[in-house]
Parts: sequence; C-alpha cells; structure tokens
Amino acid sequence: MLKLFHAPRSRSTSILVLIEEMGIADQVEVIDVTVARGDGSGAPDPKNPHPEKKVPYLTDGADHVRERGALMTYLTDRFPESGLGRPVGHPQRGAFLSWLFYYQGVMEPLLVLDWAKVDHPIVQATFRDMNTVVARLAEALDGQPYLLGDTYSAVDLLLSSPFQWLPEAAPKDPVVKAWIDRCADRPAIKAVADRESAELQV
Repeated sequence: MLKLFHAPRSRSTSILVLIEEMGIADQVEVIDVTVARGDGSGAPDPKNPHPEKKVPYLTDGADHVRERGALMTYLTDRFPESGLGRPVGHPQRGAFLSWLFYYQGVMEPLLVLDWAKVDHPIVQATFRDMNTVVARLAEALDGQPYLLGDTYSAVDLLLSSPFQWLPEAAPKDPVVKAWIDRCADRPAIKAVADRESAELQV
C-alpha cells in the first residue's frame, strides 16, 4: 500500500489535498510525523524514512518518492482517472511537467529568497524574479480559469499552494489573484484544513 509521511500544516499538506481531490484516500496510508520547523519548533522524527527527515515522502513498496512535484506526477500517473494529471501521450503532458518543475526549480526558490529578503544579481540571472513569475502566471491564465485551460489540475494546486499559507504574499495582479481565489475555494482544501485544525486542537 502507498504510504505518505506527512506533517500537519507543512508542505505535505498540499499532497493531502491532492489525495482528497483524487478520491484515493483509501489507497494511501497517511503517517503523521514531526519535522523541524522554521521557527525552531518541532524535531526530526525517527520513524520518518526520508533521508533528511522532511515531508512529504511517499513509499510504494520498496520504491519511494520525494519532492512535491515528483509526488504529484507519481500519483496522477498512478491514478489517471482522477483527471488531475496529464498522462504520457496527452497533448498537455509537456506543459503539465513544465509547470511542476517550474514551481520546484524557479518559483519556490524565488519565494523563499523573497521572504528572506535575499536579493543578488546571480539570483535574478539564475531564477528570474517574482515579477517575472507573476507575468508568466498571468500570461498562462489570460482567457482561461486555470493554468492548463478550463479544468483544475495538480499544477494549479501546487503553484497556488504558497498563497494559501501566506495570502499577504499573493500577487496583486487581478488575473493571478482571481486564480488563487478559485484554487483556495476548492472543497478539498477546506476539508483538509478543517481536519488538520481539528487534529491540532486534540
């Protein structure tokens, strides 16, 4: 059985949302673990098999997957009937993978550097800047509600996810802001947020 090692209210929460969206909760065992948090709280969990004790981490028998873009690809390939991925041979397969890798390789590093107030010409030469990221999102969303067209997919979930946590960091561009709001209004996000809030209050 698939096993997801997860820490509540962390990056792995977006994978719980994906699982909820896909309707595969009965196919994935979720194992809560602790992680070291940016504010100094928490600690690595010895039962977490991730080599750096981070989350999310997915195991599938002897195989394993780490990094959210990889997990989203793996799960949507494994369960293509959900419609949240773009399987091999689909005309949008390249665009789907490109957005997932863009998030991991460009957007998230820039968001972290921006929040940390780090600015350097090498950063801009390597990763661009947040204005460029917002421009790419706005271009993709011009005339359509989601990044790949008329239907919500895993790329919308991943690329909108940081702004669910830090709404004050959301771009001011009205097209991008409307997309973030559409993604935030998904029932799966609300269901997972309610569950995690209830678990943390126990």
